[in-house]
Amino acid sequence: MWIVPEAAIADLITPEASFEAVEAVFGAMSRGDAYNFPVIRESIGHADALYGFKSGFDRAGLNLGLKSGGYWPGNEAKGLTNHQSTVFLFDADTGKCSACVGGNLLTALRTAAASSVSIKHLARADSKVLGMIGAGHQSAFQMRAAVQQRNFDKVIGWNFHPEMLSRLEETAGTLGLPFEAVDLDRLGQEADVIISITSSFDPILKAAQVSAGTHIACMGTDTKGKQEVEAELVVKATVFTDEVAQAISIGECQHAIAAGMIEQSAINELGAVINGTHPGRTSAGEITLFDGTGVGLQDLAVAARVVELAIAKGVAIEVDF
Repeated sequence: MWIVPEAAIADLITPEASFEAVEAVFGAMSRGDAYNFPVIRESIGHADALYGFKSGFDRAGLNLGLKSGGYWPGNEAKGLTNHQSTVFLFDADTGKCSACVGGNLLTALRTAAASSVSIKHLARADSKVLGMIGAGHQSAFQMRAAVQQRNFDKVIGWNFHPEMLSRLEETAGTLGLPFEAVDLDRLGQEADVIISITSSFDPILKAAQVSAGTHIACMGTDTKGKQEVEAELVVKATVFTDEVAQAISIGECQHAIAAGMIEQSAINELGAVINGTHPGRTSAGEITLFDGTGVGLQDLAVAARVVELAIAKGVAIEVDF
């Protein structure tokens, strides 16, 4: 079995490689070549933590495995990231564990890659203003990935705790972009692309605040009860997701579905747009929304790539297991 420690990940995989892996796996899912198993995600009753498993199998790439981990909200005060996870890969022919890979940076990269894939395929080509809701650890990854897809000339942002907006300002500065803190009304009116990346259980962005033609990537809702935008906005938009089953149960769509405001048939696979079987955005004035629930196959795809690179570079640790 190969072990790739968390500390080695940053020198092995790039955001570009993560993007390619995630885009490919979304296409494979839509073709029926890859599928995710049901997600387990529960409160453990200790340290306010959410813990669970995401797993799946990609028949085309023969990636079989799971990611184990969750969210510990008190970790930042301890000098750790709030999200902690590990990816385990298994040999599809024998079931033997083939690799153990640090999953913290990989989770950040694959989550940012997913929203970036949605921007590539759904945002207006002339998008100029990027709006950010949330300024936690993941927000910097999201911004850096987003600017690879459109020629943005400005970043605007909002956060529950305004003192944290310095992270967005610093990240924008490294990208050569001006940053401005705004209220939610201005953010919804001015942003051509909006990324929400929070752990909210109450809707933040309202339907009335969002302008025509906006693309929204909702990346924080991955648990039953979480919510970043009001259900009316989901109804107003043309909705795409990584996996429909997760979108209706633990994603942003769960609330509109539960209220009977939309049918499951109204939710589209982003992979279908990638494969050319769905047109995606059909007009400049259309609001598109990507419900990024985070699927296990994303983790397996980037982890498998990391193992390949680690072995090639001689930094993977081989153990008899």
